[in-house]
Amino acid sequence: MKMGILRQLQCFLLMGTMFIVVAIIIYWDDVTKRTFYIPSAMSPLPVFPIQVLETPLDLKSSSDQSRWSVKPNQTTLTTAQKYILKDQGSNNQIFGQSSPTDLKVRQAYRTDIVKELCLANSSLNFPGKFKSFEKIPSHALDHLIVDDRHGVIYCFVPKVACTNWKRIMIVLSQNLKAPDGTPYRDPLAIPSYMSHNATLHLTFNRFWRRFGRASRRLMHHKLKTYTKFIFVRDPFVRLISAFRNKFDQPNEDFYRQFGTVMLQRYANISKPPGSAQEALAAGIRPSFQNFVKYLLDSRTEMKEPFNEHWRQVYRLCHPCQIEYDFIGKLETLDEDAEHLLRILGMDEQIRFPPGYRNRTAAKWERDWFANVSLADRTKLYNLYEPDFRLFGYDKPETLYQK
Repeated sequence: MKMGILRQLQCFLLMGTMFIVVAIIIYWDDVTKRTFYIPSAMSPLPVFPIQVLETPLDLKSSSDQSRWSVKPNQTTLTTAQKYILKDQGSNNQIFGQSSPTDLKVRQAYRTDIVKELCLANSSLNFPGKFKSFEKIPSHALDHLIVDDRHGVIYCFVPKVACTNWKRIMIVLSQNLKAPDGTPYRDPLAIPSYMSHNATLHLTFNRFWRRFGRASRRLMHHKLKTYTKFIFVRDPFVRLISAFRNKFDQPNEDFYRQFGTVMLQRYANISKPPGSAQEALAAGIRPSFQNFVKYLLDSRTEMKEPFNEHWRQVYRLCHPCQIEYDFIGKLETLDEDAEHLLRILGMDEQIRFPPGYRNRTAAKWERDWFANVSLADRTKLYNLYEPDFRLFGYDKPETLYQK
């Protein structure tokens, strides 16, 4: 009798095990089919899997993901295609105001590009790509502004609306008081020159003096828990903007430090005027072609690194060592600024200042590069290629047509 009961238990146990194994096999087969991909129909941009983000930008619903899908041979523009075009600076009015879902999709796309190209086996390589965060010297972290009150880290890039974003960081941190003795609450009320006062911003390069040996540990903690953002711009348009601002109009500091060198080396002027005003009166100033030659000259960085106004973004903000939660672009500044302030919960308190009317436009590129040789244009692209590709900007093919 006992033997019969034992055999029945063994039989039930065997059947139960077989049932569980079959169920696992069926489930696994079903799961492996549920991978979402951005189809390659959007060439030449790379193909990435859409991942679930554990940030305020999380694309959680399946409806959000389906809107990002692009079917092969599709003739009408999908939401994804529209926003790829808008990233390149197309006319936003064609597509109207973006929905919250569209803005999330835009951010998922931008951050995925950086993650993919920062992988060891990606097609993009550049100096410092594989360097760990611990190996980055403190002086190279001077563009990372920290606001502990709101848990925000901003890497500022000169010539990419950084004056206004620095103003906002001052408002958030309450580190500057208005004439009435209260902290500034309106970014535009802060004088532009004050926004660049380094003493008003807590940056990572100042951590060592404040926290000593605990500084790197604190940096890691803040990078893990704070919202990190950056704003970028078409690399060549940024160079044109920097040249216009620093050399196309009198700027004594930049003329003496950089302009005289360009005139001596590339304009055959052995004794340039002593000041920017004297040079302007004499009709002498560096050309954009001289500026490009200066950037390509191997002697330029033997003395010191590129000035921050034309230093590559990957060298300023280290996107392969720091995983940014939000990547804004000057080409979509108004929407991106509003989106970010909403994420930070500050959209009711702070309004991003309106854009500058004399902003350098991408359509000017061909005119500015007219006197730059094809060989130098190619070398310049190679110098800034990491910025083009990491942040989803197409190579300006029109500049390479003879």
